[in-house]
Amino acid sequence: MKKVIYLAALLIVLCAAPRTNAGPSGVERLYILNCGEGVAGDISRWSPGVNEGKSMDFVDNCYLIKHAQGWFLWDTGLPDAVAALPDGLAPADPKAIAWRRPKTLAAQLDQLGLKPSDVKAMAVSHTHPDHIGNVEMFPAAMLYVQKAEYEWPGANNAPRFKAEHPVTKLEGDRDVFGDGSVTILSTPGHTPGHQSLLVKLPKTGAILLTGDAVHFKGNWDNRGVPTMNVSKDQTLASMQKIADTLTRENAQLWINHDKAQRDGLKMSPDFYD
Repeated sequence: MKKVIYLAALLIVLCAAPRTNAGPSGVERLYILNCGEGVAGDISRWSPGVNEGKSMDFVDNCYLIKHAQGWFLWDTGLPDAVAALPDGLAPADPKAIAWRRPKTLAAQLDQLGLKPSDVKAMAVSHTHPDHIGNVEMFPAAMLYVQKAEYEWPGANNAPRFKAEHPVTKLEGDRDVFGDGSVTILSTPGHTPGHQSLLVKLPKTGAILLTGDAVHFKGNWDNRGVPTMNVSKDQTLASMQKIADTLTRENAQLWINHDKAQRDGLKMSPDFYD
């Protein structure tokens, strides 16, 4: 009888004790994928009045997240077909970015032992071609996109995604997995439904992926609003939202197109955990 009482008491103590090994995040790994590299002819188009006529190297990153509930992809970069173009993609505007694709997205997934069908969910920061180039490589993956972006008419009023692609249309922020580890942040301004991503890693901590809410560090520092953005007021408000989030979450700011920053980060198959 005493043994039964002892075991019952021990069980109560164990159940009441704090679970010190329960991490705040369901994210296990984050990989940075090379989804394009290019040269901008005149970076003042992103920060008007600053660095007029100055050229700059750009990069285009995608981010693959291994979560306890499955693989999640943020942005898909330039189309893989660009890798086969010997001279890359020349822009119509010489001030814009001449893009090339040194590695395909498919090859980088394969290097990790993954097939496109292993990606169960995805989101794009916005619908410019250097971010949605490979969306249909994942035809069954749930696509998270802001409703305003999804319904924004494309060229000749064409839809921006295939109607049959599964989609969750958002109207604001979204905790993707319900555990606070991957949160889509509504950051409109660059486009009507632009969004950014907050990822909380167990060891690395919080990282905020900008999408194109900001293009490079100088653009962030001087709060420059690109001339092609749809709304200056929304852009500035979104930059402030990002700044507030960085402070609240003690997060790192990873700027998608900033080559100087990316060159100091680990690229796939290395990862952050």
